Amino acid sequence: MPIKGIVTNQIIGETMYDTARRLRREMTDAEKILWQNLRANRLNGFHFRRQQIVGKYIVDFYCHAASLVVEVDGKIHAQQIERDAERESELKARGLFILRFKNEEIEYNLRNVLEQITETCRTRIT
Repeated sequence: MPIKGIVTNQIIGETMYDTARRLRREMTDAEKILWQNLRANRLNGFHFRRQQIVGKYIVDFYCHAASLVVEVDGKIHAQQIERDAERESELKARGLFILRFKNEEIEYNLRNVLEQITETCRTRIT
């Protein structure tokens, strides 16, 4: 049975929905750190969702009001550059802006990461 998604006019399958739920339970350490700062509108009142389904992709974090996707890149992303570029192209075609951060940036320079996300949200909403 199809499930209505958060993203406008999007119907998602049960498999995709289950995958997103599993990814929420199995977040990386860097994703957990970032989520603790984004959840419950903690970042200047901006509302984020984690492991959000957008089209045929599941993005790490999504702010609907700013049409912003925040991706956390671990070591695996060095091996899937073409796949990530295709994914990013399709997300941009939907009008989304993508910010990418490496695990190390979140773990060792969280303040700068949060400032970049905040500034991007402010710029895209106003």
